[in-house]
Amino acid sequence: MASVPVFVGLDYHQESVQVCVLNGAGELLANLSCDNDWRVLDRVARGYGQEIRAAIESCTGAANLAEELVAKAHWSVDLAHPGFVARMKQHPDKTDRQDAHVLADLERVGYLPRVWLAPEAVRELRQLVRYRQQLVDQRRAAKLRVRAVLREQRCRAPQEIRSWSKAWRFWVEKVASLSEQGRWVVSQHLQEVDRLGARLREAEKRLEQATAQDEEVARLRQQRGIGPVTAWVLRAEVGRFDRFRNGKQLARFCGLSPRNVSSGQRQADAGLVKAANPQLRAVLIEAAHRLARLEPRWRQLAQHLRSQGKPGSVVAAAVANRWVRWLFHAMQPKKAA
Repeated sequence: MASVPVFVGLDYHQESVQVCVLNGAGELLANLSCDNDWRVLDRVARGYGQEIRAAIESCTGAANLAEELVAKAHWSVDLAHPGFVARMKQHPDKTDRQDAHVLADLERVGYLPRVWLAPEAVRELRQLVRYRQQLVDQRRAAKLRVRAVLREQRCRAPQEIRSWSKAWRFWVEKVASLSEQGRWVVSQHLQEVDRLGARLREAEKRLEQATAQDEEVARLRQQRGIGPVTAWVLRAEVGRFDRFRNGKQLARFCGLSPRNVSSGQRQADAGLVKAANPQLRAVLIEAAHRLARLEPRWRQLAQHLRSQGKPGSVVAAAVANRWVRWLFHAMQPKKAA
């Protein structure tokens, strides 16, 4: 009986985890709330069988718990896509007991919509990459507030001065016809911009150190038109390129595939698919603009699409889509001769 598996659904919360245990026939063995501790979960599940196959929805903290159960308790754990699990429920109500039961049953019948459990190194890199992006967003917001004050007080810089250059900063601080309070507010915002810039440089230095020995990042940075930020984001969000079956699947994961809205005789699309990491997609669109300037192959594709009357946003998305499909093959592990 020790080799007969039991199926466990884990509904994760910060303080507790709802544990549902089913046997191979789908009979309910237990459904109870436990402390958020892998030892407690292991002790409860081991009371019903020694071979444990578990499922847990992907959410904040769930990956760390799943990794502990795999490494320390020797469970087989699958992460589930929360959006798809929610659509597969057949009951309008939502309770922890029901959520855990659904996860256990989907694991039992093999219908669990699995997602990749990123290793700890990739999850750590994600934290750094997303922290850097938070700093970028905060600095952008501070810059917009400076421009808002200038616009409100009808201050216009000379046309020959580029925004946010040293000359522009001198004009804002010394020349612009700002009111007393407006100048003080602008000064505070400029100090915030400088402070965030220093923190951003520190975060990028940390990222350089964290990825100094990362072979995937090194290979990405060898690609023409790809700088450190694009390489960091791709490594953090994609992780391993060989976990995808083909380039088309990778492009869809990155949110670069057209969304089809065809019906009957009508064939149409509605922009790009929505289910994707916004930061990853934005970085790839920016990379596409660079590739269209630097690489003859992608420049030719962009020119061809523009000649057909495609707008710039569509051209950039198409270049990014094709490039990511190509990158999938370029980043596959090299086979030994």
